[in-house]
Amino acid sequence: MSAITIKLLTFHKLIFYIKFMKYVDLELRAPTPVFTRQDLLLMGLKVHDAQLSQWVRKGYLVRLKNGIYAFARDMDQLRAEHVAFLLYQPSYLSLESALSHYGFIPETVYARTSVTAKTTRAFDTPLGRFIYRHVKPELYWGYVEHQAGGGTFLLAEPEKALLDYLYLNQSAVRSQADFDALRLNRDQLRLHLDGEKFVRYLAGFATPNMQQWAMQCLP
Repeated sequence: MSAITIKLLTFHKLIFYIKFMKYVDLELRAPTPVFTRQDLLLMGLKVHDAQLSQWVRKGYLVRLKNGIYAFARDMDQLRAEHVAFLLYQPSYLSLESALSHYGFIPETVYARTSVTAKTTRAFDTPLGRFIYRHVKPELYWGYVEHQAGGGTFLLAEPEKALLDYLYLNQSAVRSQADFDALRLNRDQLRLHLDGEKFVRYLAGFATPNMQQWAMQCLP
């Protein structure tokens, strides 16, 4: 083997070693289990998009969306609520996800549903489907911040979750039969709903079509 060939092999091994060390540095310094491209820039980690794509192909990372990654080793630690918040901002969990969280509806919810002041979007990820439905900015309120699994997410208050649902599903709730088909859990409504706050929030929607069905939600 010639000296030039040996030098070339050594060079390629060095390049591989440097890349590997950069991945180790990423493991040590990047937020876990989820991080964004912006997180890396703020931390001064100079990781190229090509490297991230390579680590995805090798199975080290999982791409949840362009610019948002998770360490493959930590996938079982991911909280869908936190991922829902990161995928599309501003947004807060509401609608079916929040109604299920509070026990207002009996169905198991498989997609994570959120409200956003941005355009309606949906994302399919290794963690499942995440849906974001648009409301006008003046209706983007009525949520609280939670901490889970080392991350933050926003969740609609019980009153706002119900009203968001009725507002965004006006075409589906047009009759008493439609409303009854929601099968709202009255015991959980009594437990979680603040009637005075609910009526005050309802006034903020200024949508007469909601009035009849919203008032039937009161315990």
